Amino acid sequence: MTKDVFREFEWLNESSARFSGDRLIIDAPAKTDFFCNNGAISQSGITPETLCNAPFCYTEVTGDFVLTVKVSHDFRDTYDSATVMVMKDFDVWAKLCFEKTDFDTHAVVSVVTNYTSDDANGCNIDGNTVWLKAVRVNNSFSFHYSVDGKRFYMTRFFNLPVEKTIRVGFVAQAPTGNGGERYFEDFSLEHRTVENIRFGE
Repeated sequence: MTKDVFREFEWLNESSARFSGDRLIIDAPAKTDFFCNNGAISQSGITPETLCNAPFCYTEVTGDFVLTVKVSHDFRDTYDSATVMVMKDFDVWAKLCFEKTDFDTHAVVSVVTNYTSDDANGCNIDGNTVWLKAVRVNNSFSFHYSVDGKRFYMTRFFNLPVEKTIRVGFVAQAPTGNGGERYFEDFSLEHRTVENIRFGE
């Protein structure tokens, strides 16, 4: 990520952002998230609230693409995350998170929302850093992760009823805690169609 590339991005729920070298640092305000719940679903534990107030730094992308970025943060509070998101509007979107789960793990987590959100915990990751990849082919999408930035593994495949042009970018979330810094670096956005969406290549 460079400052020149960042100038092409816009904000939904604007927050403060700055650069340290080529690393983009976005502040996640307290009690911010993207999640569309359909009411209380348990008597105990941490049930996600309906929130659409996390800062989303995005660019509009038309057609197929491959987005890759290295993310990290300090995992203070439950559901803290550095996140990649694709969005049609507030009702239709999906996000790939590197998140502190309610199982006290650092995990790659995905949420797909078509008016109501699901929530799928993926692989646990040792450490505070991972690479995330989002791929689009027509109205199909895949989410991937990597621990070294070279070999990626699919964690989610899904479809969404989206238009040709959608919003694509970064979310800094802190649904239950006091917020903090989310780090994004080694960013690339390629306008191309992959041969195998499950492989992401």
